Amino acid sequence: MRANLLTLLPLLIFMLVTDLYTYRGILPLIKQLKTKYFQKILKAIFWGINISVFISFILYFTSTDKTNRADSYVHFSFIVASFFLFYVPKIIFIVFILINDIQLFFRKIFSFFQSKTTIKSKSTNQISRSDFLYKTGLLIAAVPFVSILYGITKGKFDYRVLKEKIFFSNLPSKFKGFKIIQISDIHLGSFNKNFDAVKKAVTIINEQNPDLILFTGDLVNNFAEETLGWAPILSKMKAKYGKFSVLGNHDYGDYSQWPTEDEKANNLQQIKDFHQEIGFQLLLNENKIIKIEDQEIALLGVENWGHPPFPQYGNLTKALQNCEHIPFQLLMSHDPSHWDAEVLQNNIDLTFSGHTHGMQFGIEIPGVKWSPVQYKYPRWGGLYREKNQYLYVNRGFGYIGFPGRVGMPPEITLIELA
Repeated sequence: MRANLLTLLPLLIFMLVTDLYTYRGILPLIKQLKTKYFQKILKAIFWGINISVFISFILYFTSTDKTNRADSYVHFSFIVASFFLFYVPKIIFIVFILINDIQLFFRKIFSFFQSKTTIKSKSTNQISRSDFLYKTGLLIAAVPFVSILYGITKGKFDYRVLKEKIFFSNLPSKFKGFKIIQISDIHLGSFNKNFDAVKKAVTIINEQNPDLILFTGDLVNNFAEETLGWAPILSKMKAKYGKFSVLGNHDYGDYSQWPTEDEKANNLQQIKDFHQEIGFQLLLNENKIIKIEDQEIALLGVENWGHPPFPQYGNLTKALQNCEHIPFQLLMSHDPSHWDAEVLQNNIDLTFSGHTHGMQFGIEIPGVKWSPVQYKYPRWGGLYREKNQYLYVNRGFGYIGFPGRVGMPPEITLIELA
């Protein structure tokens, strides 16, 4: 516990300093209330929330009962949500307090060269200026607070269907108009058994009347037990020519300590079995031929392949075996890094990836497409093209870590081949 507390100490100090400095800024505003009773209530609310979050951090990070527990992800998400919800707005508010303090500092220096009358006048002006800055800061800080609050309550379930129509000169004629639904990064453990929200998404998927449904990995956060209770819902997805899937980096159980390798292997096998239980054919460095009458295309699926520290279990060469003669090829590969590293060197027409989540935060409006994740993954969301090869990166169905989505809604992709 001592080691954990020492590791946590810088964060706790940061939180405490932020709380104290924020309180210094809101105290003058609280004192403007005429009723002492309301002043006391607001002070109690402010410190009650801060102390609760502070204690929650200590209890979670010093707990010795987190290993191999699926619900630890839910607890961690609560901690992350609390931090973003309460400390991002405080940091913004503190900027305005700091501006006022800097002004006050220089005014005190200048006051040495001014008469007492001038000082008094300036002091009166300073009070109104401080009041203006504090109120402006509070108003601006409310914007991220509301956005984050919406993201962790409603935004993470605000499923959207993004549609793309892609033209290929080598697509067999009977596949013109072929509709493919892609979903990615479900992370079942993060939903905390919120079945109704996912039922809504499954209904949306089926309303698109897809020919094919592709799931590009990260079914769970780490543990097979996260899948309990989800089969009756996820199995209701329907597609005319089948449902197929691959594994993502979180599915292998690499982010937890296991008592034995057999337990880790058993966890992975249960996850693989669940794909079959919900009607998805898991492609593990292999391919499947999709036929419409006398014409066919190839669907390839590789295990996770990513740049370190992400594992490289994928074997594209193996997945391509016995389908070299197929004129049109689709690929599922969880990590979009794989496309530039290996896929572009092969004649694969369209690749489906996920993994980035769009960092669950960003801005996408006409003319603006930005997310912090783009500084690690240049191809992080949407459609990309190099000559005649395409990559589509799904922004994710679920969430992990931060239990919400701000400006980056959960995505259901509909791609029409043309």
